[in-house]
Amino acid sequence: MVQLNIADGVAEVVLNAPKKLNSLDEAALADLYKAYDDAEAAGVRALLLRGEGRAFCAGRDISGVVPADDDAYAYLGELVTPLLRKMASFPAPTFAAAQGACLGVGLGLLVATDVVYVADNAKIGSPFANLGATLDSGGHWLFTERLGAHRTLDLIYTADLMSGSEAVAAGLFSRVFPADELLESTRATVARVATGATGAFRASKELVAQIRDSRLGLWDSIEDENKAQGMLCGTDDYAEGFAAFNEKRKPSFKG
Repeated sequence: MVQLNIADGVAEVVLNAPKKLNSLDEAALADLYKAYDDAEAAGVRALLLRGEGRAFCAGRDISGVVPADDDAYAYLGELVTPLLRKMASFPAPTFAAAQGACLGVGLGLLVATDVVYVADNAKIGSPFANLGATLDSGGHWLFTERLGAHRTLDLIYTADLMSGSEAVAAGLFSRVFPADELLESTRATVARVATGATGAFRASKELVAQIRDSRLGLWDSIEDENKAQGMLCGTDDYAEGFAAFNEKRKPSFKG
């Protein structure tokens, strides 16, 4: 599911479950955490995160989740948040190349990455309106900081998705490329950065993080999301949303 390749001082972390759009179950989250641990231990000078196939990451793998037994707060707080912290604190520059679906936890992986390049066919937003759940993994923080409250709630209420081009134009991410040029272009940039003054880069990374966290409090926002999701996972609408997803039908929410 998660592969780590290291060459010439660059770690390439690959989400490799294209048949399920690289959605993440508990084992995959653990593998991803270990990949970052191993890359750090290897002393790499830059890291690239990408997904195989037509999607970067469609979020949590809910195919086997039983809503009545689901503890969303524990899943997010004990598995997802520690991973995002590990990614955000990685001691070398990190990049992501993201195509297709970048949703839920998949969007969170991008929030925790230093520089994000997206394909023009990327799909970014909050699909949770169809699940009776709420946006998590740092999505509220990212959207509110970059898009403002009105656009954020518009995306959440409607479940409409932005393209990669729209997301970059709105300031969510750094650059957009045609889908067939994304990986080659990102790899070239990562290779160039890996030859740079990575000690100075690390200082800048820490300074930016201090400014970001003092202004809006990313981690406080993520904890609030975890609590909200933990509350919602006990509702009838949450169960209906998951059932509709697995049965490939439109949900019927009670509200």
